[in-house]
Amino acid sequence: MTDFSPRLFASDAEIVHLGEGLLACSLAREDWTHEAHLAACLYLLTARPDVDVDAEIAGIISRFNESVGGVNDDANGYHDTITRAYVAGVRLFLRERPAGGLAERVNALLCSPMGRRDWPLGFYSRDRLFSVAARRGFVEPDRAPLPTMC
Repeated sequence: MTDFSPRLFASDAEIVHLGEGLLACSLAREDWTHEAHLAACLYLLTARPDVDVDAEIAGIISRFNESVGGVNDDANGYHDTITRAYVAGVRLFLRERPAGGLAERVNALLCSPMGRRDWPLGFYSRDRLFSVAARRGFVEPDRAPLPTMC
């Protein structure tokens, strides 16, 4: 595991800006950080019931990547397995902490095990997680099952 101090957020407005900016493809590329990914995910899951995260997240992130000049190929851009692992992690976190302001919950998420940059490696070997197959589509974990909502 690696030590990393996440950048925390000062206001709910920052979280709304990230979530809506992702949807509108209006964020600056440099704003799309690990912390922003998790903040936007929590925002979409809690504040945008009109967005079916499971069905739409791949298209949302892929469109954003392309809007800032990125590509979604075998080596860059959208990574389906990492994204879906973190969606599961954010849902797990929200089950444990369903109430509170956006910034308060996002900051707590970022400081939790589910917010760590290496959290998916608790479920996946490095080779499996960083494979082309895992980038292009969801692959099942090979170390431990991902948490579920059941």
